[in-house]
Amino acid sequence: MAKEVKFEIVEHLCVLETFATGWTTEFNIVKWGDGEPKYDIRNWNSDHTKCSKGVTLFEYEMANIMEAYENHVK
Repeated sequence: MAKEVKFEIVEHLCVLETFATGWTTEFNIVKWGDGEPKYDIRNWNSDHTKCSKGVTLFEYEMANIMEAYENHVK
């Protein structure tokens, strides 16, 4: 039996891509279960009741990515 995962989209940051199916790849801040909110990139259906596997990042991990990106585009 599949366990229901509790989540809350704390802040919607942006849609990265929209598919013909109506699903979108989104960059959000999401609280999973009782954990702290994290940066999150994954695909969502139109009413945000279903999602794919994705990537969650702590704030320090996001800061490291931003620094690497900024150094790369110089």
